[in-house]
Amino acid sequence: MNIELLKKLRTSIVLSGLMVGAMTLSACQQQQETEPSLEDSISEEQSVPMSAEPAEPSDVVVDAPASEVEDDTIASVNTGVNQISYSCSPALAVEATYKDTDNQVILATAQGTATLTKTNDATNPEVFEVKTALDGDEGFVQWRVAHTERETGVMRTAGADANNVSTYECKKAEDAETVEEAV
Repeated sequence: MNIELLKKLRTSIVLSGLMVGAMTLSACQQQQETEPSLEDSISEEQSVPMSAEPAEPSDVVVDAPASEVEDDTIASVNTGVNQISYSCSPALAVEATYKDTDNQVILATAQGTATLTKTNDATNPEVFEVKTALDGDEGFVQWRVAHTERETGVMRTAGADANNVSTYECKKAEDAETVEEAV
C-alpha cells in the first residue's frame, strides 16, 4: 500500500472519530427547559392519589313510615314516595308504598310483600304487576289503582294455580295516617 494513501485514511478516520465524539457529547448535554406557560399548566391533567377504600355514603336512605322515625333521628325522605293504607273486601289490610320515580309499588299484606312494576303509561287507572305471589312463590299479583289521589284499588292475586284468582276491592283507609311526599 501506498504511504500517502494510509496517511489520508488515518486523517479521515481521526476526523470522523472526532465528529462522532462531538456529536455524542452535544447529545448528552442537558438543554435548558422552557418554563411552562399558564395555558400549559391549566390543560395539563393533574394526577390525584386515589384511596383503595370505598367512599362512605353521605346520605342514609330510610324506607320507613314517618310514624316509625324517632324524633331525634335525622332522616332524608325520598322524593316521589307516597304511602297509603287500604282496607279491602274481603277482609285484607294493604300498605301500599308508591315509588313514582321508579314506577313501582310495594304492597305489604298479612299474606306477604311484593314489589310490583307499572305496566302502563296511564294515570287512571295505574296498573302494576309482578310474576310472583305475595308469599314469593309461583303465581302473580296485579294492582290497579284509580283516581288522582289513588283512592281505590283492585288487587288480583293467584298462586301456582292461575285459574284460582282472588280479587280484593280496596279503598283508602280513612283512619290510617298517610304520608305523602311529592316534592
